[in-house]
Amino acid sequence: MKNYIFLLLAILFETIATSMLKTSEQFTKPVPSIVTILCYAGAFYFLSLTLKTIPVGIAYAIWSAVGIVLITLVGIFVFKQVPDLPAIIGLLLIIAGVIIINVFSKTSAH
Repeated sequence: MKNYIFLLLAILFETIATSMLKTSEQFTKPVPSIVTILCYAGAFYFLSLTLKTIPVGIAYAIWSAVGIVLITLVGIFVFKQVPDLPAIIGLLLIIAGVIIINVFSKTSAH
């Protein structure tokens, strides 16, 4: 269970970092740039901790899928970037893929 908490922290740090990357304006604004770098470092650190027990493919699938969904929500609510129907369908397929991996795959760590 602890490894999934580390994975959640990795996802949250990555989401913050990606959001700050947009606001850093190509690393021209110091505070968002520093937050971006620190949060990406935190994201990779916590992701590395999860790899002690969770297979890399499974951890990365969860990390990237949940990150995509969270950053899309940030895009919607913070940056006013509304996805169209194909984007929403794609997000739902990504979520379905992660659920299938975690529920049915014998390679996932439970």
